[in-house]
Amino acid sequence: MDKTTKNKIIKSEQQWRDQLSAEQFNVCRKHGTEPAFSGEYADCKQDGTYVCICCGEPLFSSDTKFDSGTGWPSFWQPVNETAIEETEDTQLFMKRIEVHCSKCDSHLGHVFPDGPQPTGLRYCINSVSLKLKEK
Repeated sequence: MDKTTKNKIIKSEQQWRDQLSAEQFNVCRKHGTEPAFSGEYADCKQDGTYVCICCGEPLFSSDTKFDSGTGWPSFWQPVNETAIEETEDTQLFMKRIEVHCSKCDSHLGHVFPDGPQPTGLRYCINSVSLKLKEK
């Protein structure tokens, strides 16, 4: 049964498997990464809001999306300060900052300090973690 603890959505591994495709489950729940230039939203130019594929929470606006040349959708800021949470990721023998949905803990991607102004940040996000709600 779905539970919400302090506004967090908690589901069993099987519930997530039932809800998500195999690729979505691997990326969102097991911290995987889709191959560069393979995602649906890498080159998307549609206006709208990108929401979490797991829970529907608004995460990023097309207004902050930019072409980083990396092969993943990139944004210079989330929709608000509470949309995402960050944790240190030391896998792959390097230190990175992982970003995940603050509502359901879905793995989204990573944030890097090489983005455009005004923030200087690049949120490098997996397309399979997102769903675009067009304007």
